[in-house]
Amino acid sequence: MERGKMAEAESLETAAEHERILREIESTDTACIGPTLRSVYDGEEHGRFMEKLETRIRNHDREIEKMCNFHYQGFVDSITELLKVRGEAQKLKNQVTDTNRKLQHEGKELVIAMEELKQCRLQQRNISATVDKLMLCLPVLEMYSKLRDQMKTKRHYPALKTLEHLEHTYLPQVSHYRFCKVMVDNIPKLREEIKDVSMSDLKDFLESIRKHSDKIGETAMKQAQQQRNLDNIVLQQPRIGSKRKSKKDVYTIFDTELESTSPKSEQDSGILDVEDEEDDEEVPGAQDLVDFSPVYRCLHIYSVLGARETFENYYRKQRRKQARLVLQPPSNMHETLDGYRKYFNQIVGFFVVEDHILHTTQGLVNRAYIDELWEMALSKTIAALRTHSSYCSDPNLVLDLKNLIVLFADTLQVYGFPVNQLFDMLLEIRDQYSETLLKKWAGIFRNILDSDNYSPIPVTSEEMYKKVVGQFPFQDTELEKQPFPKKFPFSEFVPKVYNQIKEFIYACLKFSEDLHLSSTEVDDMIRKSTNLLLTRTLSNSLQNVIKRKNIGLTELVQIIINTTHLEKSCKYLEEFITNITNVLPETVHTTKLYGTTTFKDARHAAEEEIYTNLNQKIDQFLQLADYDWMTGDLGNKASDYLVDLIAFLRSTFAVFTHLPGKVAQTACMSACKHLATSLMQLLLEAEVRQLTLGALQQFNLDVRECEQFARSGPVPGFQEDTLQLAFIDLRQLLDLFIQWDWSTYLADYGQPNCKYLRVNPVTALTLLEKMKDTSRKNNMFAQFRKNERDKQKLIDTVAKQLRGLISSHHS
Repeated sequence: MERGKMAEAESLETAAEHERILREIESTDTACIGPTLRSVYDGEEHGRFMEKLETRIRNHDREIEKMCNFHYQGFVDSITELLKVRGEAQKLKNQVTDTNRKLQHEGKELVIAMEELKQCRLQQRNISATVDKLMLCLPVLEMYSKLRDQMKTKRHYPALKTLEHLEHTYLPQVSHYRFCKVMVDNIPKLREEIKDVSMSDLKDFLESIRKHSDKIGETAMKQAQQQRNLDNIVLQQPRIGSKRKSKKDVYTIFDTELESTSPKSEQDSGILDVEDEEDDEEVPGAQDLVDFSPVYRCLHIYSVLGARETFENYYRKQRRKQARLVLQPPSNMHETLDGYRKYFNQIVGFFVVEDHILHTTQGLVNRAYIDELWEMALSKTIAALRTHSSYCSDPNLVLDLKNLIVLFADTLQVYGFPVNQLFDMLLEIRDQYSETLLKKWAGIFRNILDSDNYSPIPVTSEEMYKKVVGQFPFQDTELEKQPFPKKFPFSEFVPKVYNQIKEFIYACLKFSEDLHLSSTEVDDMIRKSTNLLLTRTLSNSLQNVIKRKNIGLTELVQIIINTTHLEKSCKYLEEFITNITNVLPETVHTTKLYGTTTFKDARHAAEEEIYTNLNQKIDQFLQLADYDWMTGDLGNKASDYLVDLIAFLRSTFAVFTHLPGKVAQTACMSACKHLATSLMQLLLEAEVRQLTLGALQQFNLDVRECEQFARSGPVPGFQEDTLQLAFIDLRQLLDLFIQWDWSTYLADYGQPNCKYLRVNPVTALTLLEKMKDTSRKNNMFAQFRKNERDKQKLIDTVAKQLRGLISSHHS
């Protein structure tokens, strides 16, 4: 029962579901019926649904049939009316066709005209559009043409500006055209071309200023020289930096040139043509010779292109290379001043250009870069000058070099470069200059001394007298009172040497000019150099003359007189230096002149040379001595050689009248002593093995002649027998042998007041041995005579006693 109820309930649900599906099929669009049918196929009552579907279809067919049957008569009537209308419609169609044919025929020309009008309107639109497009393209083409013209005329910076306008303003408006794409593709190439061409111009500029640096530097140094000359004219006015002002004016000129974009200014790439006119009152500004527009253009171009740093690095690198080339001196620079001048001109030109670039560009070079270059240049320049100046042996060249270095330093100082090291280096060159001066004056003094006649200067008129006194400070009232002709006591080399010393002082003063030294420093420098001249150069020259082999006694005497007067003139040299330096001698640390010492030393050397020369002359006469030591004859006059020697000495000492008394006395005493010593050596020399009493008598006559000469007072100032004491040894020795006074000698020997105090027993024994040997050989048969035997015994006895004295003395 329950199962039956459940089946009945399921049957009812299925029927309701099928009904719903059928309604859905009826109301749903055909395209969406798929899901509905799927639900049927998914169910299990497919057969029953199909039955219900068939039933529903039959019901709808019956309803359709009913409706058709209800409207059939109306449908038939409508068909009948349609058939009637078809005939009328056919007539209307024929009329329309006929009308259309007529219309087509009649409107054929109008259609042709309309087609023509249509084509004209189309062309008009095309032309208008073309004009509009061309109006957009023409500025682009004009700008591009302008760009090419600017490139052709090398106006690269304006070309770059044109390129920017073209790229950012004009090309975007016509970017869809093919030619514009070609232009756009060419823009990077054009930029590179502008970049390369501007760099090429810069390279030409760098090469040009490298070649013309000396011209730029020469002009800058001329300006500095002109300014310095002007400063010398108006010393009372302080220097107000007018050079700086002129420098700023030059920069203003270049700034004006920079703004100019004329083809001429842009084609110039270096040095402008400026002819030198020596007669012109004004020298053109150093930077006026240079057109810097290539640098400015290239800098602006690289700045616009965003490569300013690359440009700065390249510029600085190239200029460093050029600096090293400029600072490399030529190997023969030291030979001429022009070599130094060209070297300095190039350095000045280089830094004038860099200084101008520093002040007219923003950051292309900076002060640190300039200072670095200057430090390098300063060290290399100073090293080169030290090396090459050391080769200079001409003081005039060294002085010209100093003036050139000062001008070089002053020129660079105008542009703000520190130059203290150059002035310090000039102080080193000053020492070298002093050495070259000393060498030059050594030659001058040598020529003066070689050409001097070593005779007192004769004057025959007042004019000649004043001329000599004007050259040399000499005052002598006695000489002034003497009538003409008369003679100065000194020879010509005195005023010549004195004037050359003054010339040397002037030469030293010239070097100290413009070195920014104080008067005290200048005075000290001059005095030290003058002392070197006196103590080394002049002293050596005098010593060389004095030591000359062929120098005569007359010349030596004149040298002593000359040096005496030069010594007295030293105070006038002191006054001369004081007058030109305005530094009083009493000032602290003032160097004193050593001239007095120099001339004293020279005079002492001359005196010694006189003594030596006299002795040599005496030796030459003594070489003529020809004694016959074995003669038995007694002579009655002095030997000829000794007579000649005494005559020579008399004439020589007569020349010594102008010498200081002490010098003449010393010379005379020295000559007598040397003569006495030489005669003693002649008597005792080993070659004279034997001598006779006759030879000793002749020798005694010669000694008496010498004593007579000493007594005659050849040189005033000696006391009574002072000069004779030179011969006392000889006199006592000869008296002992001639008088044969051995008993007295032997008895009084050793007593302070003995008669033969100056006779040495060794000397007496030597001479006695020579006489003993003579007695033995010449009196071989005389030994049988009693007197001769007694004499021989006496000689032997005396000899024995002398040996006893000698041995006791040694013990």
